[in-house]
Amino acid sequence: MIFCTFACEMVLRKLSILNYKNIGEAQLEFSPKINCFIGSNGMGKTNILDAVYYLSFCRSASTPVDSQVIRHDEAFCMLEGEYDEAVVSVGMKRGQKKHFKRNKKEYKRLSEHIGMIPLVVVSPADTLLIEGGSEERRKLMDMVIAQYDRTYMEALSRYNNALQQRNMLLKMADDHPVDPLLMQLWEEQMAESGELLYGKRRAFVDELIPLFQEYYQHISAGQEQVGLTYISHCQRGPLLEVIQRDRHKDLAVGYSLHGVHRDDLEFTLGDHLMKREGSQGQNKTFVIALKLAQFDFLRRAGSQTTPILLMDDIFDKLDAERVEQIVGLVSGDTFGQIFITDTNRDHLDQILSNTALDYKIFHVNQGVIVNNS
Repeated sequence: MIFCTFACEMVLRKLSILNYKNIGEAQLEFSPKINCFIGSNGMGKTNILDAVYYLSFCRSASTPVDSQVIRHDEAFCMLEGEYDEAVVSVGMKRGQKKHFKRNKKEYKRLSEHIGMIPLVVVSPADTLLIEGGSEERRKLMDMVIAQYDRTYMEALSRYNNALQQRNMLLKMADDHPVDPLLMQLWEEQMAESGELLYGKRRAFVDELIPLFQEYYQHISAGQEQVGLTYISHCQRGPLLEVIQRDRHKDLAVGYSLHGVHRDDLEFTLGDHLMKREGSQGQNKTFVIALKLAQFDFLRRAGSQTTPILLMDDIFDKLDAERVEQIVGLVSGDTFGQIFITDTNRDHLDQILSNTALDYKIFHVNQGVIVNNS
């Protein structure tokens, strides 16, 4: 069974927010189990979850430019989270470098923090995993593996650097003769790091598939069969040979056509691609099951710490039966600390009525957060 427990849970006890997106100031104390945020769209519910996300990943889930998370007309913003194991904070001013600290000690490299606070987020944006390009699905693999394997991000950085350098040589080929020794050097570095990344991604996907399929079957009550397949150029043979075999094609187009930067995950419903056959409800069930499997995987991996789970407005476009199955999952004692947002109080009441776990309810209106529990 996939629903098992571990002793160590990651818990956020307190969160301080100052000038983050539309939230001017907030001092929040959370339940170690279920925290619900209710409010209309655009009021700031998602921004609270994004602040929690930021403290795990050193960046926003939705805003690519750091300065854009600072509230309009303000010069700076700050976040501070008090966890059972540490106090994590970040402060930034417009036009300046952000300062990320753990127990008041600033990190030299932000990558050192990734994985310290394992977290999984389920949100409407997850439909991009099905509808978007392969980059979205590679990001999923990278985000999960990086949270428990520090060597992964180092290998990914080496690979991307070698890829960038090789692409520069390819783009310059029309005007300058390509140095064969330099090209060989970058290809060897791509192959070495790429094979390592492939091995870690393959091991992750192999373990994720049965977890994902069991979650999907649980939520859909066994109504559909789904599949997940990892596709990589490494499956064609030694990566160095694959890269060099079609070098002439790369020279023609000016960039690298082969390598793990082209890896993908193929999602299927029955015998068909999910993106072509899935309804809105099936697509949403698919990504929710995928994220819950990711949660379960992280809980088993590395330090065996139960991650924090963020569920942002996930019940829309799901039928009552699927909502009931998800409610049954998250309201049990299997999961650790959960943050849930919704515009519909009925969904949250259903969750809370089915659990004996501790909970808190917050109402959010125009960036103002009030605890009503």
